Amino acid sequence: MRRYPTVPRSVAAISAGLLLFGSFPPRPWWFLAPLGIAVLTLVVRGSGRLRAGFGYGFLAGAGFFLPLLPWTGIYVGPVPWLALSTACAGYIGLFGLVARLVGVLPGWPLWVALAWTTAEWGRSSFPFGGFPWGRVAFGQADGWFLPLAAIGGAPLVGFAVALTGTSAAALARLLWSSRTSRAGHRTVADAPSVDVEKSAPGAVEGRGPVPWGRCALAAVALTVMPVAGLLLRATLPAPDAGDRTITVAAIQGSVPRLGLDFNEQRRAVLDNHVRRTEELARDVAAGRLPQPDVVIWPENSSDIDPLRNADAFALITAASEQIHAPILVGAVLVNSDRTTTNSVIVWNGRAGPGERHDKKIIQPFGEYLPMRAFFRLFSEYADRAGYFVPGDGDGVVHAAGIDIGVATCYEVAFDRSFEDAMRAGAQLLTVPTNNATFGDSEMTYQQLAMSRIRAVEHGRALVVAATSGVSAIIAADGSVRQETPMFVPAALVAKLPLREGNTPATRIGPIPERVFAILTAAAVLAAVVRRRSVRGVPPADPNVTICRRSTVERRER
Repeated sequence: MRRYPTVPRSVAAISAGLLLFGSFPPRPWWFLAPLGIAVLTLVVRGSGRLRAGFGYGFLAGAGFFLPLLPWTGIYVGPVPWLALSTACAGYIGLFGLVARLVGVLPGWPLWVALAWTTAEWGRSSFPFGGFPWGRVAFGQADGWFLPLAAIGGAPLVGFAVALTGTSAAALARLLWSSRTSRAGHRTVADAPSVDVEKSAPGAVEGRGPVPWGRCALAAVALTVMPVAGLLLRATLPAPDAGDRTITVAAIQGSVPRLGLDFNEQRRAVLDNHVRRTEELARDVAAGRLPQPDVVIWPENSSDIDPLRNADAFALITAASEQIHAPILVGAVLVNSDRTTTNSVIVWNGRAGPGERHDKKIIQPFGEYLPMRAFFRLFSEYADRAGYFVPGDGDGVVHAAGIDIGVATCYEVAFDRSFEDAMRAGAQLLTVPTNNATFGDSEMTYQQLAMSRIRAVEHGRALVVAATSGVSAIIAADGSVRQETPMFVPAALVAKLPLREGNTPATRIGPIPERVFAILTAAAVLAAVVRRRSVRGVPPADPNVTICRRSTVERRER
Protein backbone atom coordinates (compact mmCIF):
# COMPACT_ATOMS: atom_id res chain seq x y z
CA MET A 1 0.00 0.00 0.00
CA ARG A 2 2.86 2.39 0.76
CA ARG A 3 4.56 1.72 -2.56
CA TYR A 4 1.36 2.03 -4.59
CA PRO A 5 -0.89 4.32 -2.52
CA THR A 6 -2.94 5.35 -5.56
CA VAL A 7 -4.75 2.02 -5.90
CA PRO A 8 -6.10 1.68 -2.34
CA ARG A 9 -6.95 5.39 -2.25
CA SER A 10 -8.86 5.08 -5.51
CA VAL A 11 -10.79 2.10 -4.20
CA ALA A 12 -11.57 4.00 -1.01
CA ALA A 13 -12.75 7.03 -3.00
CA ILE A 14 -15.11 4.94 -5.13
CA SER A 15 -16.36 3.23 -1.97
CA ALA A 16 -17.11 6.64 -0.47
CA GLY A 17 -19.27 7.44 -3.50
CA LEU A 18 -21.10 4.14 -3.19
CA LEU A 19 -21.78 4.86 0.47
CA LEU A 20 -23.34 8.18 -0.51
CA PHE A 21 -25.48 6.41 -3.10
CA GLY A 22 -26.56 3.88 -0.49
CA SER A 23 -27.95 6.66 1.69
CA PHE A 24 -30.59 7.61 -0.91
CA PRO A 25 -34.16 6.32 -1.23
CA PRO A 26 -35.70 3.87 -1.59
CA ARG A 27 -33.08 2.59 0.87
CA PRO A 28 -33.52 3.99 4.42
CA TRP A 29 -29.77 3.95 5.14
CA TRP A 30 -29.39 7.70 5.66
CA PHE A 31 -26.48 7.15 8.09
CA LEU A 32 -24.23 6.03 5.21
CA ALA A 33 -23.94 9.63 3.97
CA PRO A 34 -21.74 10.99 6.80
CA LEU A 35 -19.74 7.76 6.66
CA GLY A 36 -19.13 8.27 2.94
CA ILE A 37 -18.01 11.86 3.48
CA ALA A 38 -15.70 10.71 6.28
CA VAL A 39 -14.02 8.16 4.01
CA LEU A 40 -13.68 10.67 1.18
CA THR A 41 -12.24 13.28 3.55
CA LEU A 42 -9.56 10.88 4.76
CA VAL A 43 -8.67 10.04 1.17
CA VAL A 44 -8.37 13.59 -0.19
CA ARG A 45 -6.59 15.04 2.86
CA GLY A 46 -3.80 12.51 2.40
CA SER A 47 -3.76 12.68 -1.38
CA GLY A 48 -0.54 14.65 -1.90
CA ARG A 49 -0.87 17.17 -4.72
CA LEU A 50 -3.97 19.28 -5.21
CA ARG A 51 -4.73 17.61 -8.52
CA ALA A 52 -4.77 14.27 -6.73
CA GLY A 53 -7.46 15.67 -4.43
CA PHE A 54 -9.50 16.48 -7.53
CA GLY A 55 -8.91 13.04 -8.99
CA TYR A 56 -9.99 11.15 -5.90
CA GLY A 57 -12.99 13.42 -5.51
CA PHE A 58 -13.94 12.76 -9.12
CA LEU A 59 -13.74 9.00 -8.55
CA ALA A 60 -16.02 9.35 -5.53
CA GLY A 61 -18.43 11.41 -7.62
CA ALA A 62 -18.50 8.72 -10.30
CA GLY A 63 -19.15 6.08 -7.64
CA PHE A 64 -22.05 8.20 -6.41
CA PHE A 65 -23.76 9.59 -9.51
CA LEU A 66 -23.41 6.69 -11.94
CA PRO A 67 -25.68 4.42 -9.85
CA LEU A 68 -27.86 7.35 -8.74
CA LEU A 69 -28.84 8.68 -12.17
CA PRO A 70 -29.31 5.76 -14.61
CA TRP A 71 -32.98 6.75 -14.96
CA THR A 72 -31.86 9.73 -17.06
CA GLY A 73 -30.86 7.33 -19.84
CA ILE A 74 -33.55 4.66 -19.62
CA TYR A 75 -35.23 5.57 -22.91
CA VAL A 76 -32.58 7.74 -24.59
CA GLY A 77 -29.46 5.62 -24.25
CA PRO A 78 -26.40 5.90 -22.02
CA VAL A 79 -24.89 9.12 -23.43
CA PRO A 80 -27.03 11.60 -21.41
CA TRP A 81 -26.64 9.49 -18.27
CA LEU A 82 -22.87 9.26 -18.59
CA ALA A 83 -22.49 12.94 -19.53
CA LEU A 84 -24.62 14.16 -16.63
CA SER A 85 -22.92 11.83 -14.15
CA THR A 86 -19.50 13.00 -15.33
CA ALA A 87 -20.45 16.66 -14.98
CA CYS A 88 -21.80 16.09 -11.47
CA ALA A 89 -18.72 14.06 -10.51
CA GLY A 90 -16.61 17.05 -11.53
CA TYR A 91 -18.13 19.05 -8.68
CA ILE A 92 -17.15 16.34 -6.20
CA GLY A 93 -13.70 16.57 -7.75
CA LEU A 94 -13.65 20.30 -7.04
CA PHE A 95 -14.64 19.50 -3.46
CA GLY A 96 -11.67 17.13 -3.24
CA LEU A 97 -9.32 19.83 -4.49
CA VAL A 98 -10.65 22.45 -2.06
CA ALA A 99 -10.71 19.96 0.82
CA ARG A 100 -7.06 19.13 0.15
CA LEU A 101 -6.28 22.85 0.20
CA VAL A 102 -8.19 23.90 3.33
CA GLY A 103 -7.49 20.62 5.13
CA VAL A 104 -4.26 22.02 6.56
CA LEU A 105 -6.00 24.90 8.37
CA PRO A 106 -6.74 24.79 12.10
CA GLY A 107 -10.27 23.50 12.63
CA TRP A 108 -10.15 21.82 9.23
CA PRO A 109 -13.28 19.63 9.70
CA LEU A 110 -15.39 22.82 9.67
CA TRP A 111 -13.74 24.18 6.52
CA VAL A 112 -13.96 20.89 4.68
CA ALA A 113 -17.68 20.59 5.57
CA LEU A 114 -18.25 24.12 4.28
CA ALA A 115 -16.42 23.18 1.09
CA TRP A 116 -18.81 20.27 0.59
CA THR A 117 -21.85 22.53 1.00
CA THR A 118 -20.40 25.12 -1.36
CA ALA A 119 -19.68 22.47 -4.01
CA GLU A 120 -23.31 21.40 -3.79
CA TRP A 121 -24.40 25.02 -4.17
CA GLY A 122 -22.24 25.33 -7.29
CA ARG A 123 -23.69 22.18 -8.81
CA SER A 124 -27.21 23.40 -8.01
CA SER A 125 -26.57 26.68 -9.82
CA PHE A 126 -24.29 26.14 -12.82
CA PRO A 127 -24.53 25.50 -15.74
CA PHE A 128 -27.99 25.86 -17.32
CA GLY A 129 -29.49 26.74 -13.95
CA GLY A 130 -27.80 23.85 -12.14
CA PHE A 131 -28.74 20.30 -11.21
CA PRO A 132 -29.43 19.85 -7.47
CA TRP A 133 -30.32 16.16 -7.73
CA GLY A 134 -28.15 14.13 -5.36
CA ARG A 135 -27.60 16.74 -2.65
CA VAL A 136 -26.94 14.78 0.52
CA ALA A 137 -29.88 16.49 2.25
CA PHE A 138 -32.24 14.63 -0.08
CA GLY A 139 -31.14 11.32 1.39
CA GLN A 140 -32.02 12.36 4.93
CA ALA A 141 -35.83 12.25 4.89
CA ASP A 142 -35.81 9.26 7.28
CA GLY A 143 -32.85 10.38 9.35
CA TRP A 144 -31.92 12.32 12.45
CA PHE A 145 -30.86 15.39 10.46
CA LEU A 146 -34.29 16.04 8.90
CA PRO A 147 -35.61 18.51 11.54
CA LEU A 148 -32.68 20.84 10.78
CA ALA A 149 -34.47 21.67 7.50
CA ALA A 150 -36.92 23.81 9.49
CA ILE A 151 -34.00 25.97 10.66
CA GLY A 152 -31.86 26.35 7.56
CA GLY A 153 -33.43 24.31 4.79
CA ALA A 154 -31.61 21.74 2.68
CA PRO A 155 -28.28 23.64 2.87
CA LEU A 156 -28.16 23.30 6.67
CA VAL A 157 -29.06 19.61 6.48
CA GLY A 158 -26.29 19.07 3.95
CA PHE A 159 -23.79 20.98 6.08
CA ALA A 160 -24.79 18.98 9.16
CA VAL A 161 -24.22 15.69 7.34
CA ALA A 162 -20.88 16.91 5.99
CA LEU A 163 -19.66 18.23 9.36
CA THR A 164 -20.56 14.94 11.02
CA GLY A 165 -18.55 13.12 8.37
CA THR A 166 -15.49 15.39 8.51
CA SER A 167 -15.50 15.28 12.31
CA ALA A 168 -15.61 11.49 12.20
CA ALA A 169 -12.62 11.62 9.84
CA ALA A 170 -10.76 13.91 12.24
CA LEU A 171 -11.43 11.62 15.20
CA ALA A 172 -10.34 8.55 13.27
CA ARG A 173 -7.17 10.27 12.14
CA LEU A 174 -6.28 11.45 15.64
CA LEU A 175 -6.71 7.97 17.07
CA TRP A 176 -4.71 6.41 14.27
CA SER A 177 -1.94 9.03 14.50
CA SER A 178 -1.59 8.37 18.23
CA ARG A 179 -0.77 4.74 17.38
CA THR A 180 1.67 5.53 14.60
CA SER A 181 3.38 8.76 15.69
CA ARG A 182 6.81 8.63 17.37
CA ALA A 183 6.78 10.56 20.63
CA GLY A 184 8.25 14.03 20.27
CA HIS A 185 8.05 14.16 16.46
CA ARG A 186 5.84 16.56 14.62
CA THR A 187 3.55 15.42 11.79
CA VAL A 188 4.27 16.17 8.18
CA ALA A 189 1.09 18.27 7.98
CA ASP A 190 2.59 20.73 10.47
CA ALA A 191 6.05 20.85 8.89
CA PRO A 192 6.79 24.25 7.34
CA SER A 193 9.88 23.03 5.48
CA VAL A 194 8.10 20.42 3.36
CA ASP A 195 6.47 21.19 0.02
CA VAL A 196 2.83 21.09 1.11
CA GLU A 197 1.60 20.15 -2.34
CA LYS A 198 3.81 17.05 -2.50
CA SER A 199 3.40 15.91 1.07
CA ALA A 200 0.44 14.21 2.66
CA PRO A 201 -0.94 14.90 6.11
CA GLY A 202 0.24 11.95 8.09
CA ALA A 203 2.70 10.84 10.70
CA VAL A 204 5.98 8.99 11.08
CA GLU A 205 6.09 5.54 12.53
CA GLY A 206 6.13 4.85 16.24
CA ARG A 207 3.83 5.38 19.18
CA GLY A 208 2.75 8.42 21.12
CA PRO A 209 0.17 9.57 23.65
CA VAL A 210 -3.45 9.96 22.60
CA PRO A 211 -4.35 13.69 22.20
CA TRP A 212 -7.44 13.37 24.35
CA GLY A 213 -8.31 17.06 24.22
CA ARG A 214 -8.43 17.15 20.42
CA CYS A 215 -10.22 13.81 20.35
CA ALA A 216 -12.88 15.17 22.70
CA LEU A 217 -13.34 18.24 20.49
CA ALA A 218 -13.71 16.05 17.40
CA ALA A 219 -16.19 13.83 19.24
CA VAL A 220 -18.29 16.86 20.20
CA ALA A 221 -18.30 18.09 16.59
CA LEU A 222 -19.23 14.57 15.47
CA THR A 223 -22.30 14.39 17.70
CA VAL A 224 -23.57 17.97 17.85
CA MET A 225 -25.51 17.96 14.58
CA PRO A 226 -27.32 14.61 14.87
CA VAL A 227 -28.14 15.36 18.51
CA ALA A 228 -29.46 18.79 17.52
CA GLY A 229 -31.65 17.11 14.93
CA LEU A 230 -33.06 14.70 17.48
CA LEU A 231 -33.80 17.52 19.91
CA LEU A 232 -35.46 19.64 17.23
CA ARG A 233 -37.78 16.83 16.23
CA ALA A 234 -40.00 17.66 19.20
CA THR A 235 -40.42 21.22 17.89
CA LEU A 236 -41.82 20.18 14.50
CA PRO A 237 -45.56 20.77 14.07
CA ALA A 238 -47.84 17.86 14.82
CA PRO A 239 -49.30 16.32 11.64
CA ASP A 240 -52.82 17.55 12.43
CA ALA A 241 -51.99 20.90 14.03
CA GLY A 242 -53.01 23.99 12.10
CA ASP A 243 -55.22 27.04 11.89
CA ARG A 244 -58.03 25.13 10.14
CA THR A 245 -58.51 21.86 8.28
CA ILE A 246 -59.51 21.11 4.70
CA THR A 247 -59.99 17.91 2.73
CA VAL A 248 -57.71 17.37 -0.26
CA ALA A 249 -57.76 14.63 -2.89
CA ALA A 250 -54.85 13.62 -5.13
CA ILE A 251 -55.60 11.67 -8.31
CA GLN A 252 -53.18 9.19 -9.86
CA GLY A 253 -54.70 8.12 -13.18
CA SER A 254 -51.65 6.18 -14.40
CA VAL A 255 -50.63 5.92 -18.08
CA PRO A 256 -51.19 3.43 -20.92
CA ARG A 257 -47.47 2.69 -21.17
CA LEU A 258 -44.18 4.03 -19.87
CA GLY A 259 -41.40 5.79 -21.69
CA LEU A 260 -41.02 8.80 -23.91
CA ASP A 261 -43.92 7.72 -26.11
CA PHE A 262 -46.49 7.61 -23.34
CA ASN A 263 -47.81 11.03 -24.34
CA GLU A 264 -48.67 9.81 -27.82
CA GLN A 265 -51.76 8.48 -26.07
CA ARG A 266 -52.53 11.83 -24.50
CA ARG A 267 -56.26 11.32 -24.72
CA ALA A 268 -55.95 8.03 -22.84
CA VAL A 269 -53.97 9.73 -20.06
CA LEU A 270 -56.61 12.44 -19.74
CA ASP A 271 -59.38 9.82 -19.78
CA ASN A 272 -57.63 7.89 -16.99
CA HIS A 273 -57.63 10.92 -14.71
CA VAL A 274 -61.21 11.83 -15.56
CA ARG A 275 -62.30 8.25 -14.91
CA ARG A 276 -60.54 8.04 -11.53
CA THR A 277 -62.03 11.38 -10.49
CA GLU A 278 -65.51 10.16 -11.42
CA GLU A 279 -64.95 7.04 -9.32
CA LEU A 280 -63.98 9.27 -6.41
CA ALA A 281 -67.14 11.31 -6.95
CA ARG A 282 -69.24 8.14 -6.68
CA ASP A 283 -67.46 7.14 -3.47
CA VAL A 284 -68.14 10.59 -2.03
CA ALA A 285 -71.79 10.45 -3.05
CA ALA A 286 -72.12 7.04 -1.39
CA GLY A 287 -70.57 8.36 1.83
CA ARG A 288 -67.52 6.11 1.61
CA LEU A 289 -65.13 9.08 1.42
CA PRO A 290 -65.41 12.70 2.59
CA GLN A 291 -66.17 15.49 0.14
CA PRO A 292 -62.89 17.09 -0.93
CA ASP A 293 -62.49 20.86 -0.94
CA VAL A 294 -59.95 20.67 -3.76
CA VAL A 295 -58.69 17.94 -6.09
CA ILE A 296 -55.13 17.83 -7.45
CA TRP A 297 -54.22 16.16 -10.72
CA PRO A 298 -50.59 15.49 -11.68
CA GLU A 299 -48.33 17.16 -14.19
CA ASN A 300 -49.21 16.20 -17.79
CA SER A 301 -52.60 14.84 -16.79
CA SER A 302 -53.86 16.73 -19.85
CA ASP A 303 -51.18 17.00 -22.52
CA ILE A 304 -54.03 18.03 -24.78
CA ASP A 305 -54.32 21.80 -24.37
CA PRO A 306 -57.77 22.19 -22.77
CA LEU A 307 -57.84 25.88 -23.64
CA ARG A 308 -57.67 25.00 -27.34
CA ASN A 309 -59.39 21.60 -27.45
CA ALA A 310 -63.14 21.57 -26.85
CA ASP A 311 -63.26 17.85 -25.94
CA ALA A 312 -60.60 18.20 -23.24
CA PHE A 313 -62.35 21.34 -21.95
CA ALA A 314 -65.65 19.47 -21.65
CA LEU A 315 -64.15 16.38 -19.99
CA ILE A 316 -62.35 18.38 -17.29
CA THR A 317 -65.38 20.58 -16.69
CA ALA A 318 -67.63 17.53 -16.25
CA ALA A 319 -65.17 15.90 -13.83
CA SER A 320 -64.98 19.06 -11.72
CA GLU A 321 -68.75 19.32 -11.64
CA GLN A 322 -69.18 15.70 -10.61
CA ILE A 323 -66.70 15.97 -7.74
CA HIS A 324 -68.16 19.34 -6.69
CA ALA A 325 -64.71 20.82 -6.20
CA PRO A 326 -62.12 22.75 -8.17
CA ILE A 327 -59.41 20.63 -9.82
CA LEU A 328 -55.79 21.64 -10.21
CA VAL A 329 -55.10 20.32 -13.71
CA GLY A 330 -51.56 19.73 -14.96
CA ALA A 331 -51.71 20.74 -18.62
CA VAL A 332 -49.41 21.49 -21.54
CA LEU A 333 -50.51 24.77 -23.11
CA VAL A 334 -49.54 25.85 -26.62
CA ASN A 335 -48.63 29.51 -26.97
CA SER A 336 -49.22 31.72 -29.99
CA ASP A 337 -45.54 31.41 -31.02
CA ARG A 338 -45.78 27.57 -30.89
CA THR A 339 -43.75 27.36 -27.71
CA THR A 340 -45.34 25.56 -24.78
CA THR A 341 -45.80 26.07 -21.06
CA ASN A 342 -46.06 23.39 -18.40
CA SER A 343 -48.98 24.71 -16.38
CA VAL A 344 -51.24 23.94 -13.44
CA ILE A 345 -54.71 25.40 -14.02
CA VAL A 346 -57.43 25.80 -11.39
CA TRP A 347 -60.55 24.40 -13.04
CA ASN A 348 -63.72 25.62 -11.34
CA GLY A 349 -66.47 23.36 -12.57
CA ARG A 350 -68.84 25.05 -14.99
CA ALA A 351 -66.92 28.32 -14.60
CA GLY A 352 -63.99 26.61 -16.29
CA PRO A 353 -60.32 27.61 -16.05
CA GLY A 354 -59.16 30.19 -13.54
CA GLU A 355 -55.73 30.98 -12.13
CA ARG A 356 -52.69 29.05 -13.28
CA HIS A 357 -49.06 28.43 -12.39
CA ASP A 358 -46.65 28.16 -15.32
CA LYS A 359 -43.59 26.14 -14.39
CA LYS A 360 -40.73 28.58 -13.79
CA ILE A 361 -37.75 26.21 -13.49
CA ILE A 362 -37.82 24.15 -16.66
CA GLN A 363 -35.60 21.16 -17.24
CA PRO A 364 -32.70 21.55 -19.68
CA PHE A 365 -32.27 18.65 -22.14
CA GLY A 366 -35.85 17.59 -21.38
CA GLU A 367 -38.33 20.42 -21.55
CA TYR A 368 -35.97 22.50 -23.63
CA LEU A 369 -32.58 21.92 -25.23
CA PRO A 370 -29.84 24.52 -24.97
CA MET A 371 -27.56 24.58 -28.01
CA ARG A 372 -29.89 22.23 -29.86
CA ALA A 373 -27.85 22.13 -33.08
CA PHE A 374 -24.73 21.11 -31.17
CA PHE A 375 -26.31 18.33 -29.11
CA ARG A 376 -28.13 17.00 -32.16
CA LEU A 377 -24.73 15.74 -33.30
CA PHE A 378 -24.55 13.35 -30.34
CA SER A 379 -28.03 11.94 -29.96
CA GLU A 380 -30.98 11.28 -32.22
CA TYR A 381 -33.19 12.12 -29.26
CA ALA A 382 -32.09 15.77 -29.23
CA ASP A 383 -35.09 16.91 -31.26
CA ARG A 384 -37.43 15.16 -28.84
CA ALA A 385 -36.57 17.71 -26.19
CA GLY A 386 -39.42 20.16 -25.76
CA TYR A 387 -39.81 23.82 -26.62
CA PHE A 388 -41.08 24.86 -23.22
CA VAL A 389 -40.62 28.38 -21.93
CA PRO A 390 -40.51 29.37 -18.23
CA GLY A 391 -43.37 31.17 -16.57
CA ASP A 392 -43.34 33.88 -13.95
CA GLY A 393 -45.52 34.73 -10.99
CA ASP A 394 -45.27 33.84 -7.33
CA GLY A 395 -46.15 30.15 -7.59
CA VAL A 396 -49.47 30.46 -5.72
CA VAL A 397 -52.89 29.56 -7.07
CA HIS A 398 -56.16 30.06 -5.21
CA ALA A 399 -58.79 27.34 -5.08
CA ALA A 400 -61.74 27.04 -2.70
CA GLY A 401 -60.39 29.97 -0.71
CA ILE A 402 -57.03 28.23 -0.14
CA ASP A 403 -53.62 29.64 -1.05
CA ILE A 404 -51.79 26.71 -2.62
CA GLY A 405 -48.06 26.85 -3.42
CA VAL A 406 -47.13 24.86 -6.53
CA ALA A 407 -43.75 23.41 -7.54
CA THR A 408 -44.09 21.24 -10.63
CA CYS A 409 -41.95 18.10 -10.73
CA TYR A 410 -38.33 19.19 -11.39
CA GLU A 411 -38.87 22.48 -9.55
CA VAL A 412 -39.01 20.80 -6.14
CA ALA A 413 -35.29 19.99 -6.32
CA PHE A 414 -34.44 23.70 -6.09
CA ASP A 415 -34.37 25.63 -2.82
CA ARG A 416 -36.08 28.56 -4.51
CA SER A 417 -39.01 26.42 -5.67
CA PHE A 418 -41.37 27.54 -2.90
CA GLU A 419 -39.67 30.77 -1.79
CA ASP A 420 -41.99 33.12 -3.70
CA ALA A 421 -45.05 31.04 -2.85
CA MET A 422 -44.30 31.15 0.87
CA ARG A 423 -43.77 34.92 0.74
CA ALA A 424 -47.14 35.14 -1.01
CA GLY A 425 -48.82 33.30 1.88
CA ALA A 426 -49.09 29.68 0.73
CA GLN A 427 -51.01 27.62 3.30
CA LEU A 428 -50.63 24.27 1.55
CA LEU A 429 -47.97 22.97 -0.86
CA THR A 430 -48.30 20.62 -3.80
CA VAL A 431 -45.92 18.91 -6.21
CA PRO A 432 -47.75 17.68 -9.32
CA THR A 433 -45.33 15.43 -11.18
CA ASN A 434 -45.02 13.04 -14.10
CA ASN A 435 -42.52 10.21 -13.64
CA ALA A 436 -43.80 7.96 -16.43
CA THR A 437 -40.85 8.94 -18.63
CA PHE A 438 -38.48 7.30 -16.10
CA GLY A 439 -40.11 3.90 -15.89
CA ASP A 440 -39.95 1.96 -12.63
CA SER A 441 -36.62 3.50 -11.61
CA GLU A 442 -35.69 4.95 -8.23
CA MET A 443 -36.28 8.47 -9.54
CA THR A 444 -39.79 8.75 -8.10
CA TYR A 445 -38.59 7.80 -4.60
CA GLN A 446 -35.73 10.27 -4.78
CA GLN A 447 -38.17 13.01 -5.72
CA LEU A 448 -40.58 12.02 -2.96
CA ALA A 449 -37.76 12.51 -0.44
CA MET A 450 -37.22 16.04 -1.76
CA SER A 451 -40.89 16.80 -1.16
CA ARG A 452 -40.54 15.58 2.43
CA ILE A 453 -37.59 17.93 2.96
CA ARG A 454 -39.63 20.85 1.56
CA ALA A 455 -42.57 20.07 3.86
CA VAL A 456 -40.32 20.32 6.93
CA GLU A 457 -38.41 23.29 5.55
CA HIS A 458 -41.58 25.38 5.22
CA GLY A 459 -43.76 23.78 7.91
CA ARG A 460 -46.59 22.94 5.52
CA ALA A 461 -48.53 19.84 4.59
CA LEU A 462 -47.65 18.81 1.04
CA VAL A 463 -49.50 16.80 -1.59
CA VAL A 464 -47.63 14.89 -4.31
CA ALA A 465 -49.83 13.98 -7.29
CA ALA A 466 -48.04 11.74 -9.81
CA THR A 467 -49.31 10.31 -13.09
CA SER A 468 -47.91 6.84 -12.49
CA GLY A 469 -46.72 7.04 -8.85
CA VAL A 470 -45.68 7.50 -6.20
CA SER A 471 -48.40 9.96 -5.10
CA ALA A 472 -48.35 10.87 -1.43
CA ILE A 473 -49.78 12.95 1.39
CA ILE A 474 -46.95 14.41 3.47
CA ALA A 475 -47.38 16.05 6.87
CA ALA A 476 -45.49 19.16 7.96
CA ASP A 477 -43.09 17.02 10.01
CA GLY A 478 -42.02 15.14 6.86
CA SER A 479 -43.91 11.94 7.64
CA VAL A 480 -45.76 10.22 4.79
CA ARG A 481 -49.38 9.76 5.86
CA GLN A 482 -50.57 8.08 2.66
CA GLU A 483 -48.92 6.91 -0.54
CA THR A 484 -49.85 4.94 -3.63
CA PRO A 485 -48.10 2.06 -5.33
CA MET A 486 -46.63 2.73 -8.76
CA PHE A 487 -48.61 2.18 -12.00
CA VAL A 488 -51.94 1.77 -10.21
CA PRO A 489 -54.84 4.22 -10.67
CA ALA A 490 -55.63 5.59 -7.23
CA ALA A 491 -57.08 8.48 -5.27
CA LEU A 492 -55.75 9.73 -1.95
CA VAL A 493 -58.08 11.69 0.30
CA ALA A 494 -56.94 13.33 3.53
CA LYS A 495 -57.84 16.08 5.95
CA LEU A 496 -54.91 18.47 6.05
CA PRO A 497 -54.20 21.45 8.30
CA LEU A 498 -53.57 24.91 6.87
CA ARG A 499 -50.94 27.10 8.54
CA GLU A 500 -50.06 30.76 8.46
CA GLY A 501 -46.77 30.99 10.42
CA ASN A 502 -43.35 30.54 8.85
CA THR A 503 -40.35 28.47 9.90
CA PRO A 504 -36.92 30.08 10.43
CA ALA A 505 -35.82 28.45 7.17
CA THR A 506 -38.62 30.18 5.28
CA ARG A 507 -37.84 33.54 6.84
CA ILE A 508 -34.09 33.51 6.14
CA GLY A 509 -34.32 31.93 2.69
CA PRO A 510 -30.98 31.48 0.88
CA ILE A 511 -28.87 33.25 3.53
CA PRO A 512 -27.27 30.08 5.03
CA GLU A 513 -25.95 28.90 1.67
CA ARG A 514 -24.53 32.33 0.88
CA VAL A 515 -22.81 32.46 4.26
CA PHE A 516 -21.37 28.98 3.70
CA ALA A 517 -20.00 30.05 0.30
CA ILE A 518 -18.42 33.22 1.73
CA LEU A 519 -16.77 31.29 4.57
CA THR A 520 -15.45 28.71 2.11
CA ALA A 521 -13.95 31.44 -0.06
CA ALA A 522 -12.30 32.97 3.02
CA ALA A 523 -10.87 29.58 4.02
CA VAL A 524 -9.50 29.01 0.52
CA LEU A 525 -7.85 32.43 0.57
CA ALA A 526 -6.33 31.74 3.99
CA ALA A 527 -5.04 28.35 2.81
CA VAL A 528 -3.46 29.87 -0.30
CA VAL A 529 -1.71 32.53 1.79
CA ARG A 530 -0.50 29.87 4.20
CA ARG A 531 0.91 27.72 1.40
CA ARG A 532 2.89 30.63 0.02
CA SER A 533 4.20 31.68 3.41
CA VAL A 534 5.15 28.11 4.35
CA ARG A 535 7.23 27.69 1.20
CA GLY A 536 9.23 30.80 2.07
CA VAL A 537 10.16 29.76 5.64
CA PRO A 538 13.58 28.03 6.07
CA PRO A 539 13.71 24.97 8.31
CA ALA A 540 14.54 25.67 11.94
CA ASP A 541 16.02 22.25 12.76
CA PRO A 542 17.92 20.23 10.12
CA ASN A 543 17.32 16.97 12.00
CA VAL A 544 13.56 17.50 11.95
CA THR A 545 13.73 18.42 8.27
CA ILE A 546 15.57 15.23 7.41
CA CYS A 547 12.97 13.20 9.30
CA ARG A 548 10.15 14.96 7.48
CA ARG A 549 11.72 14.55 4.06
CA SER A 550 12.38 10.88 4.61
CA THR A 551 8.74 10.41 5.57
CA VAL A 552 7.55 12.16 2.40
CA GLU A 553 9.97 10.16 0.26
CA ARG A 554 8.66 6.90 1.72
CA ARG A 555 5.07 7.96 1.01
CA GLU A 556 5.88 9.08 -2.56
CA ARG A 557 7.56 5.72 -3.26
